Amino acid sequence: MPEESSDSAAEPLVPIPGLRQDLAVLMKVRLNFFVLITAFFGFLLASRGQVFDWVRLIDTLVGTMAAAFGSAAFNQLIEIDLDARMSRTKNRPLPSRRMAPPFAFGVGWVLSALGIIHLAVRVNEMAAYLTAATVAIYVFVYTPLKRFSTTNTLVGAIPGAIPPVIGWVGAGGKLGWEALFLFALLFLWQLPHFVAISWICREEYEKADYKMWSNGDVSGRKSGLLALIFSLVLAAVSLMPSIMGFAGWSWGIGGTVLALVMAALAFRFQKLGERTNARRLFFFTLLYLPISLGLLAIAWV
Repeated sequence: MPEESSDSAAEPLVPIPGLRQDLAVLMKVRLNFFVLITAFFGFLLASRGQVFDWVRLIDTLVGTMAAAFGSAAFNQLIEIDLDARMSRTKNRPLPSRRMAPPFAFGVGWVLSALGIIHLAVRVNEMAAYLTAATVAIYVFVYTPLKRFSTTNTLVGAIPGAIPPVIGWVGAGGKLGWEALFLFALLFLWQLPHFVAISWICREEYEKADYKMWSNGDVSGRKSGLLALIFSLVLAAVSLMPSIMGFAGWSWGIGGTVLALVMAALAFRFQKLGERTNARRLFFFTLLYLPISLGLLAIAWV
């Protein structure tokens, strides 16, 4: 007993997460906060010029949130073996065996089903259809595709771009150019964001055998070029609302400048290929989203 006491004192104690913390990780609560933000802004923009329906907003966010949490649980359930190979994910509840797979499956199934049904009953059928499509693409297409093809990043950006459209139709907006622009904005924003992440973590992704654009790209030239191209396309698409008349030129100019700043950071990353430059690009993408959405909300007609 004395020897055990001295051994334990010599080693730092690592706290074991409780069920609440494990559920938060399983459902990717922090990451899915961005899903709620984009769904909220879609709802907000579609509500311009009419009475704001707070109850419908809450119902839209609750359904979207539940489905996002459920799909995150399914994602980790499918990737237990891959998560176990990476240091940043091996302590998740499933690969660390603190949580049983059947329990995680139940969480994923119940939350996904409740979210879709809630939207169908309390909001409208289109919001429910879009949410069901989001879950299906994320769980059954994007997640397994990461093992086989680098196109997984493009496919994964689709479910990430649908939440603002869910918010848009949840508020009664029609599927038109406005909804298409919201989808395109989120789709294109995600690509430089994920390129930066995948390059920074490329060694871990390669170790886990994920098929990523950054695999083998030690210089960063390929990843930087991709981020640059996507940022320039985002800059061009940012002109669409002002040209078509559903947002003022304060957005047309401001949104384009923001995307061009991202392009400049991507160009510097492509030229120098240093981790510092990739991190700067990554952190700017985090700033870009709230700034651009706030500017868009002000300029929306």
